[in-house]
Amino acid sequence: MIVGTSRRQVLKYMGATIVASTTPAMASGTDDGWRIAAPSEAGFKSDPARRFDDLMKSGRLAGLHGVVALRGGRIVFERYIDGNDMKWGVSLPNVKFGPDTLHDIRSVTKSIVGLLYGIALAGGRVPGLDQPIVAQFPEYADLASDPERRRLTIRHALTMTLALEWNENIPYTDPANSEIAMEQASDRYRFILDRPILGQPGKGWIYSGGAVALLGRIIERGTGQRLPDFAKQALFSPLGIDAMEWIHGQDGEASAASGLRLSPRALARIGQMILQGGEWEGRAIVPSSWLDESFQPAAMVDIGWPGMRYGYLWYVGEEAVTIKTGTYGERFLTAIGNGGQRLFVFPGFDFVLAITAGNYNSPDQWRAPSAVLYEVFLPSLTVG
Repeated sequence: MIVGTSRRQVLKYMGATIVASTTPAMASGTDDGWRIAAPSEAGFKSDPARRFDDLMKSGRLAGLHGVVALRGGRIVFERYIDGNDMKWGVSLPNVKFGPDTLHDIRSVTKSIVGLLYGIALAGGRVPGLDQPIVAQFPEYADLASDPERRRLTIRHALTMTLALEWNENIPYTDPANSEIAMEQASDRYRFILDRPILGQPGKGWIYSGGAVALLGRIIERGTGQRLPDFAKQALFSPLGIDAMEWIHGQDGEASAASGLRLSPRALARIGQMILQGGEWEGRAIVPSSWLDESFQPAAMVDIGWPGMRYGYLWYVGEEAVTIKTGTYGERFLTAIGNGGQRLFVFPGFDFVLAITAGNYNSPDQWRAPSAVLYEVFLPSLTVG
């Protein structure tokens, strides 16, 4: 599957209870600086809470753990639902989720690495996008001597168009899965760079956690910091995100492909920063030019979602989607992670939606976040 990584057994969801409501009174006790608004104050034509509750009662949101929705930079909806979870394959039974609870965001991590590369590039600490990626690993002189491999650039890694053999479409319990094979390799970076070349780089999209692992390592070498440390210093701390965790593989390397754990509110902050052109409280965090470039469609993707393209480690929705509640042609950005992790950013609606869930590896993991987006929020939104 193309939406993140998992390590052991598929999570079996065991039921849920609502532990936080959408009312401002419930959320206003926090001290993390968020402003709260009723949906009617934020331009919603109807209250999404009723639609959400109906879906919960129907069982169609099974496995959902957290939802935070922002409009105009204010929280307009927030729910947390108790349930079983996993931490990169380790079972976490009966978790009581709340605003500060960390959650695996799986492959949403990739999109955040894309932001980090832009920050490092603006500081002159990492190479430009058209530089050969193998040249950033001089310890592999034998690979660098291959003229075909020297054609692979950092841009190709950012757009997942390296054309290197990589297969994450088989179960993550199978050692033949490229992500698992990378984790078990004695040298993950050689393993990635030594994959057979299948075609012309830049021409076809192959989902690859390996591509992002290379980018994470290049960031570390350029900044002289471990990836989690650079992320804290350059992105999370400036955004007021104090709590985070970045899981390491058995070789001690932070998983750039899927290792981040954040709260839904932290995800929402990242989305709001994007809406604000890379700024937070008057400070430039991610260059607006990098965001503009990152969200240009660079590759067609086939993930069962009509009209989806890929930029620099972000999915870009470009075409109208028609469902029973209407037709939505608004351009949007999204980061996607295994189990139902989502970050949606709708610039035209001034709207951010962060979702966490525990349906890891399930073939139906897309259903709950899609229902939340298309049946709870989009029918309630108005522009302006």
